[in-house]
Amino acid sequence: MPDVRELRLADAVRLHVETDGPVDAEVTAVLLHGWTLDGSIWHRQLAELRDRFGPQVRVVTYDARGHGRSSCMTLPTATLAQLGDDLAAVLDAVVPTGRVVLIGHSMGGMTIMEYAHRHPTHFAARVAGLVFVSTTAEGHTHTVYGLSPRVARLIRLAESTGAGLLARCGSRRPPRPLLRALRPSIRWILFGDRYNPADLHLVTHAVAHTSLRSIGFRASIGAQHRLATLTALTHLPSATLVGDRDRLTPPPCTESIAAALPTTRRTVCPGAGHLLMLERPDAVNTALAGVLGQVLDGPAPVVR
Repeated sequence: MPDVRELRLADAVRLHVETDGPVDAEVTAVLLHGWTLDGSIWHRQLAELRDRFGPQVRVVTYDARGHGRSSCMTLPTATLAQLGDDLAAVLDAVVPTGRVVLIGHSMGGMTIMEYAHRHPTHFAARVAGLVFVSTTAEGHTHTVYGLSPRVARLIRLAESTGAGLLARCGSRRPPRPLLRALRPSIRWILFGDRYNPADLHLVTHAVAHTSLRSIGFRASIGAQHRLATLTALTHLPSATLVGDRDRLTPPPCTESIAAALPTTRRTVCPGAGHLLMLERPDAVNTALAGVLGQVLDGPAPVVR
């Protein structure tokens, strides 16, 4: 059973953190979820990592501020910059020593980039590998929802305006009638050609437990540009995955990441949407195992 703890940050936000594996494991894998989701989204990866690596790898998941079982926050801290700072704080508190592999889905991947940008020395001292799942380093540059660019711009304008208003609702959760009405939209925007009804239920449950204030992250997500940050990380083992039916972070997003990280292993999953850890768990697990294997087989860090 995972060890569950609550981490209190400097601004009094409480993060729900789960760890699985020995504290002296050779490598720690930290999995970061996407916007409006929570750590439960990684359940198929947690089982695989436990079975494949046993005590060699410790696994950490946590719910980002305002998401899942973590507490809400003030609206000005609903930014990727703050999430990058939160990641540094989690590593200091939960993984104070040893090599770390960071795995990020969507907003989680952007959080990793922000951490690397804002804390380059901290990042360089700790991080030994990277996996980016359905994410982007260019904000909403490539997000057209599978529609024409003109229609996409109108949708983005409406979405941004609505997000700004909803974010002012504070710690309240989306009402159940609204979630029931949105289920077809959630299925369309997040999944590809096929989906498992249990996965749709899991995702809808995660959205239901996300504070409305977390919608405020939308502005920061749309504005982020961190390709230059990635170009300094080419020495790290890395993998990048995308579904060719992803309406939020389509294949051009990973093409840009791969251009910035020319040694990365890029995987495109046919027929899959934005939730590869659920839709294509084998592909994600293979990518994780590949990067973790490279890190485990590499030289141990020099202790100074």
